Amino acid sequence: MESRPRPQIALVEDDDEIRALVSALLAREGMDAHACRTAADFDALVQRIPVDMALVDIMLPGEDGLSLCRRVRAAGHFPLMILSARSDDVDRIIGLEIGADDYLPKPFNPREMVARVRALLRRSQTGEGMIQSPGTRRYAFAGWLWDADARHLSTPDGASLELTGGEHDLLLCLVERPQRVLSREQLLDWTRGRTAEPFDRTIDVQLGRVRRKLATFPGGDMLIKTVRGGGYVFVAPVRRV
Repeated sequence: MESRPRPQIALVEDDDEIRALVSALLAREGMDAHACRTAADFDALVQRIPVDMALVDIMLPGEDGLSLCRRVRAAGHFPLMILSARSDDVDRIIGLEIGADDYLPKPFNPREMVARVRALLRRSQTGEGMIQSPGTRRYAFAGWLWDADARHLSTPDGASLELTGGEHDLLLCLVERPQRVLSREQLLDWTRGRTAEPFDRTIDVQLGRVRRKLATFPGGDMLIKTVRGGGYVFVAPVRRV
């Protein structure tokens, strides 16, 4: 049986001690960590090898981590996790708003960091790494067509709408349970699992991003509604095709 290739993780961190610690930890967990001290080092790295995920510190010499994440998200779709000494809600929200899939403040528990990395890698791979034929999960709603396994969302006029990994997972939770009120806690548990914190605002930030993307097309702003005191509901009828 052919073994699964080791995930290739870009670690963009200017602190030598943390960089060495995280690199060793990921290597022990069966991943290849490629240490980068600056955004320029990261740019050179992705020119040499395909990267499966990036861990990025905010405070970097030269181009900062937020700017790097913004560039990466605009150009690609692999998972992004921010590691930062800034732990305020405002910093976390800004990081998620620019497209990061997760935000882990320093100092962090090494086991929690590994769990979050594994969760993001699983979410970025179809069917937990098993190859599936496109069209296994196809949904139609309000003129939209979504091949969830191929991660291809078509608008009513035939255009393609790009979603990050976290946005994809969140929307899928809603689409697979249409016209049913889902609480923040349910959505957080289904998308983040045991790595979620009790007062994690990730769902609100990512849901806001999904709504803004849907709203760029006629009728898209009406697909997800907020139920005061209850949660969120995907209002359109959904059918599998």
